Amino acid sequence: MLASAASQPLSTSSFDASLSKPLVIGIVAGEASGDSLGADFMAQMNNLYDNVVWVGVGGPKMKAQGLQSLFPLERLAVMGLVEVLSQLPDLLKARKELVQAFAHANIDWFIGIDAPDFNLRVAKKLKPKGIFCVQYVSPSIWAWRESRIESIKQATHLVLCLFPFELEVYQRHNHPAICVGHPLLHNLPRELVEISTLEQRRELVWNNSELHSFFAERKEDISLMICLMPGSRRSEINAILPLMLDAVARLLMVDEHLCFVIPTVDKNHQYIVQDLIDRQDESLRAAVAVAYDESQTKADFSQSIMAMCDMIVLASGTATLEAMLLNRPMVVVYQMKKLTYAIASRLVKVPYVSLPNILAGEQIVPELIQDQATGDSICRAVTRLMRTRVYDEQLNRLAQTTAWLKQQSSQTPVSAVINTWHDYQNQRLNGQPLL
Repeated sequence: MLASAASQPLSTSSFDASLSKPLVIGIVAGEASGDSLGADFMAQMNNLYDNVVWVGVGGPKMKAQGLQSLFPLERLAVMGLVEVLSQLPDLLKARKELVQAFAHANIDWFIGIDAPDFNLRVAKKLKPKGIFCVQYVSPSIWAWRESRIESIKQATHLVLCLFPFELEVYQRHNHPAICVGHPLLHNLPRELVEISTLEQRRELVWNNSELHSFFAERKEDISLMICLMPGSRRSEINAILPLMLDAVARLLMVDEHLCFVIPTVDKNHQYIVQDLIDRQDESLRAAVAVAYDESQTKADFSQSIMAMCDMIVLASGTATLEAMLLNRPMVVVYQMKKLTYAIASRLVKVPYVSLPNILAGEQIVPELIQDQATGDSICRAVTRLMRTRVYDEQLNRLAQTTAWLKQQSSQTPVSAVINTWHDYQNQRLNGQPLL
């Protein structure tokens, strides 16, 4: 039976009744973001049932929820082809150690969080042994290499997707998948949406010394405040920020009262960005503030900056989802190495790169990608967005897409897993074909 967002709600009493012994769950997160997802999942389970044993791999947040971590999360947090190849022997050893430890612990479930290259290979060893296997965060088969669905079906009983557009490929291949929503849907501070832009601005500027000094020196009125987000990796900054600064110079010729703010994730990021700003002429330097706040997490600070600005010019990525949920109009910019783009454009099936457009199924925010990403084109897109009609139209489309996304993400990860597990148990009891 194909699971969907319309599945029956979780019955706590039936779940309790089905457990006559401790439920032993193997759970593996391969990076810091997975540690947060894993901790939220564990907290939901621990609140529901007090006899769960957790074993696997995770970070400090998962350990705080009771995880017996078999080895440090960092052992699995390997990115990049060269790095993975160099660490392959240890990754294979780690996989073997996990499978043996899970067998010794006699786990009932296995929850693999993201890191599909590692977790799906672990699950493929466990599923034939009757262990209920879940992949939390779908591999990007909706965008490229759909053939991976066969391996996913062999390894899992259920896939938890963050976005509704991911479900179609699983439905087409008749494999259970449920949209549980992106964590930002639940974790984004409500006050960032509910409090007015001007109030956000007053509070943030007053409490951040760098912003306070910057705006204190600007005696003239500010027409619009625009957030610039070129990305956090040095390669992204070097490729995208110069394009944005070229656009800033052009925009200041249109309106000298525009103001620009760049939030940075740490001091090193701030130095890199500020170095590029310092190379510009005086009028541009006077119009751009580079801000960092060590008292806040990088996500909290960048979200606060986004919320206090009138619009955002940003690199493609999760930040586009944050901007949409904050209901901030945006222009999306991205540029990569020519060879990488040539390969990616042949492999990727979706027509858009930003999440608002992918979710809406049409272009509701401008995308300036590769050769289209120039200072002139960014300036034109921002100038067009300054028009009240265009601005309001994008606001409305972003709000509609956000409302639809929330509606499609009605189940929690825990309820989705338990409901599907009950279906699986019933199939076993009734002698029906198993997944």
